[in-house]
Amino acid sequence: MAAPPNPLRRNEASRRAILDAALGLCAELGYRRLTIEAIAARAGVSKKTIYRWWPSKGAVLLDAMDEVATTVVYQRDTGDLATDLHTQVTSVIELLTSPTGSAVVGLISEALHDDGLANDLRERLIAPRIEDFKERMRRAQRDGQLAADADLDVALDLVYGPIYHRLVYHLGLPDADQVRTRVAHALRAFGPP
Repeated sequence: MAAPPNPLRRNEASRRAILDAALGLCAELGYRRLTIEAIAARAGVSKKTIYRWWPSKGAVLLDAMDEVATTVVYQRDTGDLATDLHTQVTSVIELLTSPTGSAVVGLISEALHDDGLANDLRERLIAPRIEDFKERMRRAQRDGQLAADADLDVALDLVYGPIYHRLVYHLGLPDADQVRTRVAHALRAFGPP
């Protein structure tokens, strides 16, 4: 039985080349056609090197997307909740519609059939961003911009649910005005008395 991947043995230059290759190839080929062989060839490493550090292409892309999401999609706090949510939701939409977005969509799709990837996706990529959202909402509650008893889980679903609903059913993602309208409606449901 093979030893599990050991992230402590990673060479940073090779790691970076692998993550960049995975994102680039996923954007070009799509998640389904992406292979470890192609990633290795583009990154200039062996398949063995990739498998030493990651168990699958999903795991490689999850690491890459975690880095992207950390730098691209984060909760701002300008003091204006509606503006901050509009900016954040717009950032998510821009990420999903960028060439890199194919990795997110591929990971979501693959996670429907791979419980381990689903758990890793939820714990590493989704849960920390949900917590950032809730922390921003708690600050809005303390500032009186949001009702003190607002259900933050429901608020999360109202703000982000429409994006993923439209993504899954190919309904087209909202433009800036549609995002503004959706945020306004969601906040109206949770506004201060």
